[in-house]
Amino acid sequence: MVVFEKVKVSEVSKLIPDGFCKLEPKTIYEKFRCSRQGVTIILYSSGKLLLQGKPENVENVAKILRKKQIGKEVKPESFRKETGWIIGSDESLKGDSFGGLVVAAVKADNKTRKALLEIGVADSKKLKDLEILDMAKTIKQMVSCHIISLLPEAYNKGPGQTKLLNQLHQQTAKYLGNGQHVVDKYPGCKVGDIQETKAESKYLEVAAASILARAEALKQMDYLTRQAGFPLPKGSTHVTDAIKQLQQQKLPPAKFLKMHFSNVRDILNSN
Repeated sequence: MVVFEKVKVSEVSKLIPDGFCKLEPKTIYEKFRCSRQGVTIILYSSGKLLLQGKPENVENVAKILRKKQIGKEVKPESFRKETGWIIGSDESLKGDSFGGLVVAAVKADNKTRKALLEIGVADSKKLKDLEILDMAKTIKQMVSCHIISLLPEAYNKGPGQTKLLNQLHQQTAKYLGNGQHVVDKYPGCKVGDIQETKAESKYLEVAAASILARAEALKQMDYLTRQAGFPLPKGSTHVTDAIKQLQQQKLPPAKFLKMHFSNVRDILNSN
């Protein structure tokens, strides 16, 4: 898989005379799609262009893009060499004041790892939201996976974030059966056969899990935003106005916020 960024539709459209067959976009996030010799080219609204297919064919098409100076080529992900069944798990919303907690796990072997690489799986932090949502759909069709999404109300009834993380990482991995379990290490992590910091940039399965977790987190935040009736902020820095708006509208904070966060308690008690 090869990725180019900062690509315009007008640029990639120039490939059609070179024997590329224009295809209908499959999602609302795509601006252009075409194919040639088993290689599919997808241009997203973010300006990122993905080449998917067998490595040797992808490289031949990539040479054409380089020659035509289309976009800027992105340095490829370099994951660790693995063998056998590996289960990778990762979480999302852990540090956000709004939202609960999402943990996802992905199981892959040599064959499915190759397929994940071909669709452009990478650390979710390097992908745009629209790319995340689109890629998550594809990942679910390719590999065994399991996702647990806790809304704030359920999260707040839990035993605390660290214990919850340990429980959910273990549950998602156990659901997928046998395989060496790799966890993106967090403070207090007590689960997994391998605990590694920044594992999403080192293990392909954890990268795929990070995409699924973030996609589910985006869906959860969209749901909570609709319930609140106004946009809810991500992160934990610029949340004061939104929390005060919850109070003004007399909406129950526990249905939207992590009640044990110190900044949340301080803002709620400031009135």
